Amino acid sequence: MSATAKQPVLELVGIGKNYGAVEAAADVSFSIHNGEVVALVGDNGAGKSTLVGIMSGVIEPSAGTMRIDGSAVTFQSPRDARDAGIETVYQDLALVDELDVAGNMFLGREATFGGGLGRFLGALDLGGMRKRTAEALKKAELRVPDIDRPVRAMSGGQRQATAIVRTVFWGKRLLILDEPTAALGVDESEHALRTIDNLRRQGIPMLVVSHNLQHVFRMSDRIVVLRHGRVQADLVTADTSPEDVVGHITGAKVTELERRAARLEASL
Repeated sequence: MSATAKQPVLELVGIGKNYGAVEAAADVSFSIHNGEVVALVGDNGAGKSTLVGIMSGVIEPSAGTMRIDGSAVTFQSPRDARDAGIETVYQDLALVDELDVAGNMFLGREATFGGGLGRFLGALDLGGMRKRTAEALKKAELRVPDIDRPVRAMSGGQRQATAIVRTVFWGKRLLILDEPTAALGVDESEHALRTIDNLRRQGIPMLVVSHNLQHVFRMSDRIVVLRHGRVQADLVTADTSPEDVVGHITGAKVTELERRAARLEASL
């Protein structure tokens, strides 16, 4: 079943994660629809890494339900998440420096000749992988100077583009980008942002984790704010401001739900 305008690509309902007495996430609920870019923001320790780990299959939740295209899913490993169409670009990119773009693109998923026998003998289809890599780069409107060049010789922005195009190529339902501009210079950050802009125009749904609010406002359609492991606010980017988001992150901005709870408590 494919996602519709009303049915989310990904939906978290009451997700929680405990480590003994420590509550890393509690009753987290939000959704991502087809063609939508959602930014996940919050201070250090707010629960962002925990949620990314749950969505990417690294961490099993203690409570709650996760749905893809309306169907409940359970991930016990990153492979389960990838098989469900969720691909993640982590902050460290997880690239092998000695390999070129095609080598990193098909790392662990190498194409071979001759079916099962070819896989057993390790008969790699190098030309086919290179061709599919070039086609994927062109389709995603991503540019790297030379796909035969080892990624260690590339700039930070080009390495980021390599990691993203791999994610786009294999991700069928959702891309998760964890701090895509962290540790990049101004020019390299702009390269990464243009890459994300291109994907956004193509309607690829994404969850972007970032501390940089300027980039968040450029990239996203919605902003989900986490505080102490809970959703503090779920905001339409065009209808809010950086000051409002900072207020939610720090707890200085009281939500309407919290106001109602305070009024109810005062009336008892």
